[in-house]
Amino acid sequence: MADASTEPKPNVVHPPQQLLGLVPRKIRVIGVPLDLGQTRRGVDMGPSAVRVAGLEARLEEIGHHVEDAGNVPVAIAEQKKEGAKNAKYLKEITQTCTKEAELVLKTLEAGEVPLVIGGDHSVAAGTVSGVSEFYRRKGQSIGLIWIDAHGDINTPDTSPSGNVHGMPLGAIMGLGLPELANIYGYSPKVAPENCVLVGIRDVDGYEKENIRRAGIEVFTMRDIDERGMRSVMEEALRMAGRGTVGYHISLDMDWIDPEDAPGVGTPVRGGATYREAHLAMEIIADHARMLSFEIVEVNPVIDEHNRTADLAVELALSAFGKKIL
Repeated sequence: MADASTEPKPNVVHPPQQLLGLVPRKIRVIGVPLDLGQTRRGVDMGPSAVRVAGLEARLEEIGHHVEDAGNVPVAIAEQKKEGAKNAKYLKEITQTCTKEAELVLKTLEAGEVPLVIGGDHSVAAGTVSGVSEFYRRKGQSIGLIWIDAHGDINTPDTSPSGNVHGMPLGAIMGLGLPELANIYGYSPKVAPENCVLVGIRDVDGYEKENIRRAGIEVFTMRDIDERGMRSVMEEALRMAGRGTVGYHISLDMDWIDPEDAPGVGTPVRGGATYREAHLAMEIIADHARMLSFEIVEVNPVIDEHNRTADLAVELALSAFGKKIL
């Protein structure tokens, strides 16, 4: 009997993911290295960190076609005045988000899926504006799933810091920052009943009032604890999808517990676990109604061996259809 170690091993061929049920998509990666929305520096390097973690190659490995459009130009804080204390660098942030919105719009017009990598969460005002405008021109509306530790729904009148990365959802819902809210000349960009906050756990008093004022749907971390991630995500996707062509997914990496995602600007204990985060993305992929996707607030300056950026790529893969089997 031949020794097992000397027997020739079969040539095992692993099928590409599309043969296992994945529908290939044309994806355009858009970097927005914006860090003007907060005082803790480093998120401007987030797009580079996510690229270094292999975003493009890993998406292509599972069968997608990926194009990297480079970065949207962003002003440097040291070269600008911060402006009003209750909305710092608003002029520069609006300029960046307007340029980003145009690139997102052109991406959709080309039949590609925008995958935006930030940058602080201010970039979402640009992403959502571009996606909303594309479908508005077709007579359709979109939904929004905002996955975050924070509400990001402050306004200049309610913000305790004046940092715009705590205000983009407020602008998207038309509560404040008219310069940012009225990109393409209309507001709100998403109907309140189609906007869903998922996983918030650090919300100030004024934000609670703004959430009620906006009339948006909310699932806190307590809801996830009590009901489980599957129940929450299924309900959130139903809400965002009712009467819409689909939805944009805005993922702030501080939604995940700092144990698994240490490299974020505003970490808060008690977030989603590694597996909960993947399950949420896998359920999004199962529903197949995601129009666009963004990952924000990766800060490699305070990360550990690029762990957070690597996790960001893994979650993007799950959202775009990677499966265990």
